[in-house]
Amino acid sequence: MSAKEDKKNNIIKNSLKLFAKKGFYNTTIPDIAKAMSMSVGNMYNYFSSKEELAKVAIKYSTNIIADDLRIINNMDISSKEKLFLFIKNYLSNVKNSPEVIEYFLRVYLSNREVFKDGCEGFLCVGEFVTEVMILLDDGAQKKEFREQEFFPAFGMLMGSLGGFAFMNGENVLEKDLLEYSDSIAENIYRALKYDEN
Repeated sequence: MSAKEDKKNNIIKNSLKLFAKKGFYNTTIPDIAKAMSMSVGNMYNYFSSKEELAKVAIKYSTNIIADDLRIINNMDISSKEKLFLFIKNYLSNVKNSPEVIEYFLRVYLSNREVFKDGCEGFLCVGEFVTEVMILLDDGAQKKEFREQEFFPAFGMLMGSLGGFAFMNGENVLEKDLLEYSDSIAENIYRALKYDEN
């Protein structure tokens, strides 16, 4: 990775933290430049606008999760084991890098108008959505998961994980987030499980 790409990634990481904490509209390019100990002018050498940075940041953050799931999808284990491992890794990301998930929940989903040009639909989160589709389709082909429409299955899976990410961010959970991993995975698995009857 070149020095410029490394610097660009550091800007993205710092912007994720600030956007997740303060929101998109309350975070300014000068705020991000200050966090990076850079001049505002130098920031524009990397990103032409806050909106461009926001779009690159959503791709960056969801690709981290997509890469994790791609590795799991390529493992020679059952679909149930893949699901449990994906959920554990996802919740570990929530716990260890909360800005990645918080950015998705609090900025990307809440400020869709910012992402309307160039990030319509799933364009900016496509790699992650594709990996979830592979997980669900593979499970259905192996008759471990039942055949069902993608969007209801995706919504149920990500709704559960998003709900726990939100509750963790609000500090309302009684136990450590990762202690819920197997219970969440078991509930999701039951909703996806192939029924022979």
